[in-house]
Amino acid sequence: MAVQEARQCGADADGGGCPHCGGSGHRRAVAAFLARRDELAAGHGVPAALAHSPVASRQWVSDELAQSARTVTARGREAGGARRGRVYRGTLAAVWGGVLALLLGQALTAIGSGWTGARTAALGTAVLLAAALTAVARTHRDRGGVFAPLLGEDNRLSTSRTVAAAWLLLAVFGVLLLSLRLAGGAPHVDLGLRRGAGLLGVLALVGLTTVTARLIVTLRVAARRLQKVRAERPRPADLLCDDDGRASLTDVQYVLVSAAVLVVAAVRLGRAPDRLPELPWALVLLVAVSVACYLSGKCAEGGRPKIFSVVRAREAGDLDAPIRTGDDIEIRGTGFVPAGAAGPDPLTRVVVRIGPVHAHVPLVPVPGGFANPTDTALTVPLPVDVEPGRVEVSVVTAAGVETNRVTIDVLD
Repeated sequence: MAVQEARQCGADADGGGCPHCGGSGHRRAVAAFLARRDELAAGHGVPAALAHSPVASRQWVSDELAQSARTVTARGREAGGARRGRVYRGTLAAVWGGVLALLLGQALTAIGSGWTGARTAALGTAVLLAAALTAVARTHRDRGGVFAPLLGEDNRLSTSRTVAAAWLLLAVFGVLLLSLRLAGGAPHVDLGLRRGAGLLGVLALVGLTTVTARLIVTLRVAARRLQKVRAERPRPADLLCDDDGRASLTDVQYVLVSAAVLVVAAVRLGRAPDRLPELPWALVLLVAVSVACYLSGKCAEGGRPKIFSVVRAREAGDLDAPIRTGDDIEIRGTGFVPAGAAGPDPLTRVVVRIGPVHAHVPLVPVPGGFANPTDTALTVPLPVDVEPGRVEVSVVTAAGVETNRVTIDVLD
């Protein structure tokens, strides 16, 4: 969550570098926001002229926190360029470091048995692939280099794209290796379909999974059955977690099964570099079952936000009464804070439509987070511009999705 990340960033505000932020401006903004939030949550810092009015003081506190949250977001965008530059350089170093590791491994294993044409072909294939990845990284250096093709539209690392990219790299490596072996005059190179059918089947499965997963998400977002909030930056945990940062069983099993079968294919290619790796059909079926579970999870995740009821918010000591102009109303339901929108800046974009009036939901700070709004309930004062009578109420979430409308009676 954004608040948890802010805590980690703020912890390093007075010290050295921050592992999450690209500049000191972002660190200072995060530290200032956390300090201000905890101060206001403790009841300090509110102007004396507003202290007599709970509604006015609450609105002032919300506006202060909203402005601080926007400052943190702006500083984060400024730090994003430096962060992407580090990712770009780090990925290039990892790619060419892999080539160097392969060279050292080939040299060590060649002791005693001697250097062979297969070793030369493998090293040449690695250099060709590293050069291609370097070209891709330079083209997309502003989007994370090598990771750019793996990012989804919500700026998160895509599990399906990453798995498909891993299998694609293995397949390309195998084809290039066999091509160099043929160019070197190797006598027993086998490019037949019989041995490569399993690899081809898995590659087709993961490729279709990528396309199908994107189609499912697009259609569900368009139908307002899934809420997507753009992430501030991609993280490696995106491969195994949902948008809220919680581990997803369907994603975890898809990554683990694909990685295990990928290792089998890579080992077989290494042991027999003169033919494509032969995958048993049992492993292909295992990947197919994993794909089915992954896509089923995509179809089931999320949900449309919905209002269940709207009631008059009652404080201790208040008498029971109908809803009147100026009262606080509590809206109960589900999906008001979609996954990935628990940070302070997305929370400021939650709006309640009360008749013709759009009321922004005030942020109510508590130590370590916010008490309002939450995913299942939010409280908002009834604006004075709302005319007495029957009024429709709906909620617009940070993802821009509007809930169903519930009618309430407002008395004069």
